[in-house]
Amino acid sequence: MDTFTHAFAGALLGKGFFSRRGPNPETEYLPQARVAIFATTIASAFPDSDFLHGILSHDDMAVLKYHRYVTHSIVMMPLWAILVAWLVRWVARRVGAAPPSYWILLLASVMGIASHIFLDLITSFGTMVWSPVSRARPAWDILLLIDFTMTALVLVPQVAAWVHRDPARAARRASRMWAFFTLLALAVRWFTTTLGFPFSWWVVVVASAVFACLFFIPLRGKRGSRIRRSTWARAGLIATSGYLFLCTGAHFVALARLKEFAAKQKISAQSMGVMPMPPSLLYWDGLIRTEKGAYSLHENLLSSEAVEYDFYPDSAPAGLLDSARKLPDAQTYLWFARFPIYTLRRVNGADAIEIKDLRFMMRLGARTPSFTFRVTFNSAGIVVQHGMARGAR
Repeated sequence: MDTFTHAFAGALLGKGFFSRRGPNPETEYLPQARVAIFATTIASAFPDSDFLHGILSHDDMAVLKYHRYVTHSIVMMPLWAILVAWLVRWVARRVGAAPPSYWILLLASVMGIASHIFLDLITSFGTMVWSPVSRARPAWDILLLIDFTMTALVLVPQVAAWVHRDPARAARRASRMWAFFTLLALAVRWFTTTLGFPFSWWVVVVASAVFACLFFIPLRGKRGSRIRRSTWARAGLIATSGYLFLCTGAHFVALARLKEFAAKQKISAQSMGVMPMPPSLLYWDGLIRTEKGAYSLHENLLSSEAVEYDFYPDSAPAGLLDSARKLPDAQTYLWFARFPIYTLRRVNGADAIEIKDLRFMMRLGARTPSFTFRVTFNSAGIVVQHGMARGAR
């Protein structure tokens, strides 16, 4: 999950559980509540600070080795929560804000970090939740790494609460936020289309209608101003939980279809899984690794037509492949990859073996797929270069 969505989810949690009203119940919240909400927000984003290691180390394997490592660990979570709570308390006092008790900040930090670990665990990248005790990378394959529906669910209720907080400005804020989020929906459609995953215009229309309902309907009789911020936030949490429930159900339906396909085709699978695909929870890619290559099935859960699939055969000679696999960096890549395929190619006049993880082979035209490990050999079959592929074909 992207860091922005993590932070929005943390803020939603904080507003749902730590919003305490002050003497004026209509508009004011206690400063302690603001600090607690800040703590859940910071804590929710904190685990992604491990990206700094990759920037500072200049190691092109760092994202595989260290991203979602100890900062994403359940084992280490108590230590990180203590650190974040202490830091937020220190900053609050330095800027003159009144923090809540340390135990409230510790609870807020635990909630934020736990939400980050959970939301990463349900994607397909893999999260080392037991590190440093174990470097196993469980992945539940329920949500996309960047899921715009999820982002909207955790962000829009907070914006709606802000829109209706001040009755005198609510109508103007509602108009601006409706236009802003509608434009965002259009931008998302353009972005996903460029990646090869377009969705229909009616999705944008429905999204715009939902935004209009949230922003304009509560204007009648100034009803929105009487809805507490915590109520908006808890409604967002309920909607988010419902979405995750639907995605989990769709995951199991897609997995059942994949197993049925493997049984009908009499495929001897080494590994099997289904990955969510844009633009919605109705689209999944079923992946099967076999002894000779990998299958990729394109599933539309609303369609009863025959399943479309591609087969990616391994084309790397055994001798070169054995040499490539012995490289420490290649072993690191294969530890990360769940559905590897091995391809022999000519790169700049030399033989090269490319190892790709089928989870990340997206329809990006002629560009090199993400997370491709390349080993280049000379004419004598000796490794002359290896690392993550960056060059063109």
